[in-house]
Amino acid sequence: MPTPPVAPPRVLTVAGSDSGGGAGIQADLKAMLAAGVHGMSVITAITAQNSLGVQGAWDLPVEAVRAQFRSVVDDIGVQAVKTGMLSSAELVRTVAELLGGVDCPVVVDPVGVSKHGDPLLAEEAVSVLRDRLLPLATVVTPNLHEVEQLTGVRVEDERELRGAAEAVLALGPRWVLVKGGHLPGDAVDLLTDGETEHVYRAPRLPNRHTHGTGCTLASAIAARLARGLDVPEAVAGAKEYVTGAIRAGFPLGGGIGPVWHGWHGTP
Repeated sequence: MPTPPVAPPRVLTVAGSDSGGGAGIQADLKAMLAAGVHGMSVITAITAQNSLGVQGAWDLPVEAVRAQFRSVVDDIGVQAVKTGMLSSAELVRTVAELLGGVDCPVVVDPVGVSKHGDPLLAEEAVSVLRDRLLPLATVVTPNLHEVEQLTGVRVEDERELRGAAEAVLALGPRWVLVKGGHLPGDAVDLLTDGETEHVYRAPRLPNRHTHGTGCTLASAIAARLARGLDVPEAVAGAKEYVTGAIRAGFPLGGGIGPVWHGWHGTP
């Protein structure tokens, strides 16, 4: 008898849909496939989006989000979860409630604005995300704008990354990865659990094809956690993957192009 195939690790993304395919659910599933895991999705919102910006966004009903989650988790199971765009307080509250019953790593990308500067998180949802979702996170991955949104801490220099990380860590996640990509110079990210500290540095690449980097990084971390890596190893591998995907990014439409998820398999 032939040996039946072994299922790869399963990772669930709970996030919004990007019709242009550069970010959101679409980027998450591409990053998961590239990492060798089976990606599944709970769609929280639909966006009309392209390389120029977000032209519209519509939340899905909470009942639809809850039904998608239960459908996947109760039958297929998950080894890690990544959350992305949760635009309303009601959605954040619902997802936090659902994740409270799941025993696996959770990577929270606290999506506040799109790459084009369009707001993706309602003001009243920030406190719910801060109080209900972040304490459930194995890793939270804010950029500098999101750090300020969550904590009021403004970072203008690489030396201030540690203070920003401590402020986010005080909200309850086990690890925080502060992404310093908006600072000048190298793209420097700081990971800490309050006891150990890891710095990940990559050269700043001379292109604008960066749509979906935050979604991709968080999903790549979740995929590696599902495969059994520890948090520092998962972040290191995800950072390397995202850097390569930015380097291989391509122009698409008239604005910011996407990263290329197939870069490591390109001849």
